[in-house]
Amino acid sequence: MINALNTTIQVYLTKSGIAVLSLNRPEIFNAVNLDMLYNLEKIQDQIIADSTIKAVLIKANGKHFSVGMDLDILKTFDYQLILNKIAWLQYVYSRWQEMPIPVIAAVQGYCIGSGMEMILGCDIRIAANNTRFKIPEVSLGLAPDMGGTTRLTKLVGVGQAKRMIMGCEEIGAEEANKIGLIEIMASEEELISRAMGLVEKMSTYPPIALRWAKRGINLAQENSTEASLLFEQAQSVACFASEDLKEAISAFIEKRTPIFKGL
Repeated sequence: MINALNTTIQVYLTKSGIAVLSLNRPEIFNAVNLDMLYNLEKIQDQIIADSTIKAVLIKANGKHFSVGMDLDILKTFDYQLILNKIAWLQYVYSRWQEMPIPVIAAVQGYCIGSGMEMILGCDIRIAANNTRFKIPEVSLGLAPDMGGTTRLTKLVGVGQAKRMIMGCEEIGAEEANKIGLIEIMASEEELISRAMGLVEKMSTYPPIALRWAKRGINLAQENSTEASLLFEQAQSVACFASEDLKEAISAFIEKRTPIFKGL
């Protein structure tokens, strides 16, 4: 069972095994501070340790997903603190990609700076049509350092990444959808139901297949076609040896709901 360790992030587990995380500093537009990140890491530890959790949905309370790093905290940072913490800061956002289960972000309002870098580490991004995206670090004398230059470039391409990062240009959900920053756009009213519908559907699929598929896609982004095809060969053998594959086929033939064990 996962638990919220403080009030910066609310978390609960649905009956179907979905871990729902809500950023919970709405009074300051869910500005990210170290307390939130420490809490996020501990919740990630619990998710990884709990084999009953089949997927993760990240959302935010209030009108805005996140306006980025809390400037009151940022003013206290110096080069020594960053030297000691930067690898850990990147690690927290990177863990979503490393998890064997689907991680979906549902975003509304402002999604700025570190808040945007947070969702770049997720598998799928769904945004309300009122969402505004921006990475303003350069205008503050910084460059994105929690995956922004890396993941945004891979999602939208070099030119668009340079426009958003070097030009600090703000874009809306419709444009974000066109350039590949988000995968789905929904109305404000339908955002959570659309996200929950997708995450619930994915959670019903065989865990071993989801795990291999996610690893294969991640690997394909980082490696050559030849290396990726070799990985597909290995995962295919593993899947054909799995109990989940046999159960999926049997359940389909018998017209019943399958019971997957992740084996």
